[in-house]
Amino acid sequence: MNFTLSFSELMPLAPVMIVALTAIVVMLLTAIKRNHNLIATTSVVGLNLAAILIIYTIFSGSFIPSNIMGMFMVDPFTMLYQFLILIAALACCTLSHAYIETYKENREELYILLLCSVTGAMLLVASTNYASFFISLELMSIPVYGMLAYTYQRSQSLEAGIKYLVLSATASAMLLMGMAYVYAYTGSLSFAAEPSRMFNSFSQPAVVLGLGLILFAVGFKLSLAPFHKWTPDVYAGAPAPMATFLATVSKVAMIGLFARYVLSSGFILADSLKLMVTILAVVSIVVGNLLAVRQVNLKRILAYSSIAHFGYLLVALVSAQNIEFIQIRGFMTFETVNVYIITYVLTTVGAFGVVTLMSSPYNNKDEAGSLAEYRGLFWRRPILTATLTVMMLSLAGIPLTAGFIGKFMVVKTAVMGAHWFLAAMVIVGSGIGLYYYLRVMVVMYMTPPDVPRIDADEHWGTQVGGIMVLGAALLVFVLGIYPDPMIYLAKYAVFAVSPELQEFILTLVQKGIY
Repeated sequence: MNFTLSFSELMPLAPVMIVALTAIVVMLLTAIKRNHNLIATTSVVGLNLAAILIIYTIFSGSFIPSNIMGMFMVDPFTMLYQFLILIAALACCTLSHAYIETYKENREELYILLLCSVTGAMLLVASTNYASFFISLELMSIPVYGMLAYTYQRSQSLEAGIKYLVLSATASAMLLMGMAYVYAYTGSLSFAAEPSRMFNSFSQPAVVLGLGLILFAVGFKLSLAPFHKWTPDVYAGAPAPMATFLATVSKVAMIGLFARYVLSSGFILADSLKLMVTILAVVSIVVGNLLAVRQVNLKRILAYSSIAHFGYLLVALVSAQNIEFIQIRGFMTFETVNVYIITYVLTTVGAFGVVTLMSSPYNNKDEAGSLAEYRGLFWRRPILTATLTVMMLSLAGIPLTAGFIGKFMVVKTAVMGAHWFLAAMVIVGSGIGLYYYLRVMVVMYMTPPDVPRIDADEHWGTQVGGIMVLGAALLVFVLGIYPDPMIYLAKYAVFAVSPELQEFILTLVQKGIY
């Protein structure tokens, strides 16, 4: 492996380098003089520059997929997921500014942690090697521990950080052990060094065990059942903007990496491993929806809801075989997965954004988690209520919202692949979800209490965070009515497939195996 690179060869990773340099600049500015507005503005400018560069690269017409050191692949798929990560990070930055503005302790370090984590997330979705996979994952995860426990005066926040630290470390150990088993047999750290050898190794117990451990570690990061126990407690205890970050940035990065991994390694071609993914998908849909029904805390409802949503995403991954592997000059794609993750990010950012606008960082009682805090919100903040209503309808998959397009495509993909049971599970899970999403909406339109204990700022709509939430709601509504741009973007976000893997898949197709 050649590690001698020129600057021009590293240029495909320019958006990542911009975010990393922004983190360094923020560190220096914090050391020179603490100024919350300056630090927040610098962070937002850096993230915007990286996002603008990605947009320019995509639409320049001269973009060529690049394999960097055999460890990172920068292709349209990478660009889409990095762009979604930056959008979610920008939303978290804007929400954090208002949330932590009156915080009595140091505020600037929060942005350093956020930028470092975003750097790791952007590298993670480009990873094509077990070494870059693990290093990027840890670069993304370690700052999150501090972000979750940032408002440490709140015992719930400190508890959330410690829980995530302990359980995430356990998942990382499982991941390393799984990588060791796979490497011991294949002798390569690349996801797809020798596709035929990797495919034949699926019958080896050690390799199956290794891939199983990797799958379980990924399941923890995506909070799939039965690895979900940390999710509701961490979401409920974390500062609201950081819960938003965990629900969007870290999960988008993980599902992007996993989608690349199952294709590049041939993981999805093995029946035994595909069965494991199917079981995780079904259990996540059932557990996530049934446990959400019992919750009376909005943040915990969103936590259990995310478990179910990533169950739906796994259904799309499993069902995509033979249907959505669009092969055009060495490129392939997961169209449904891309559409669903776009709708998930927009909706989750909007829903948690409303929670953040209602919350305060000071003590355990001021986080607007309980549904009781939202009773009669319509009569005090009608536009904010309308925004949360749109998000709940989208999460439920109601027509005229982006969420409906995502779920419709998942069901369509499952039906076209003759996965009738999985299609039925998506429909049944969505039916159960309709109950607890509608319950949130009903509470907001009930008779309000005489004196609300918690309320959003009177001028929330003029704040940057409020404008961002309104923009997310508008996009969810517009994409639900006119989804063509989103679907086109999902189709554009293709994998660059190595010639060896391309040839191997063609061989399997000719033999009738795939």
